[in-house]
Amino acid sequence: MRNAYGNLINSIIELTEQRTDFSTSAKEIETLINNLNRDDLITIIKEIGMIPESIEASSTEEKLFSKASDCVLAKAFSELGLKSAVSQERSNSADIIVKSNYHGYSLVADAKTFRLSRTAKSQKDFKISTLSNWRGSEHNFALLVAPYFQYPKSSSQIYSSALDNEVCLIAWEHIIFLLDNNISETPEFSLEPIWSAATRIARNKNITYADRMNCHLPYVDEFVYTRIGKSNDEFMEFLKRCKSCIIDRGNNEVRYLNSECDKVKKMTREEAIKELINNKKFKEKISTISKAIPHKASRLEIEKVV
Repeated sequence: MRNAYGNLINSIIELTEQRTDFSTSAKEIETLINNLNRDDLITIIKEIGMIPESIEASSTEEKLFSKASDCVLAKAFSELGLKSAVSQERSNSADIIVKSNYHGYSLVADAKTFRLSRTAKSQKDFKISTLSNWRGSEHNFALLVAPYFQYPKSSSQIYSSALDNEVCLIAWEHIIFLLDNNISETPEFSLEPIWSAATRIARNKNITYADRMNCHLPYVDEFVYTRIGKSNDEFMEFLKRCKSCIIDRGNNEVRYLNSECDKVKKMTREEAIKELINNKKFKEKISTISKAIPHKASRLEIEKVV
């Protein structure tokens, strides 16, 4: 039986095959996610940080998957007792806007997803300064949410940039940990100390300027588990379970790629050429270029212009 994550992926594929316009498809995906119960939401969050290899890069499916990740993160904030919304703007604005119902702060957030087959990430992949700009003067915090084990393990300019721009680097796994423990903001309890992690780390006198490029996720870990009254041991045990999920997912992705490789090996020469042409999307690109070229003007139309 398919779980909630499998149902989400199938919905993305089905909507794409129906050639429904992107805006309509995105609304359907958002509705599907908003109707999830907490258990199904957690099931999806455990895997949403990893783009399936079955979804082609730069495809409509991948764009819908990205939109789904925004909706999942917004839904997670709602489950944490916050007011959240996915931005309908296409550019120059944050993907997710979040406001506290009780404590007067607001934040912008960006959901990041990567393929397990992706090589090492660079600062461009995280767009930290852009997220900081989106926060502007209107919002108090800026959060970047990415898979825990996809962040650079040692030193990276990503970490110093996050501190310089006061952007909190948090993981999908941190969100799951909060949800697993049934955390929700109340008039007496605020999650603000977690969202302000970047500012708190930057002010830590024990972190020298030379250390600012080092991975500071352990500091964020501590802010998360201490805020909800848990221990480091409990959080580390939780991360072990998360690793098991990633291992299972990785094995599934490898099996998928091997099966695709076997299919190619069994193709005739003609079938392989046809498949390559389809994958390169030559026809779609030619069609798009043709539509962008102005129609050939008649001599009379040219003379009128002259």
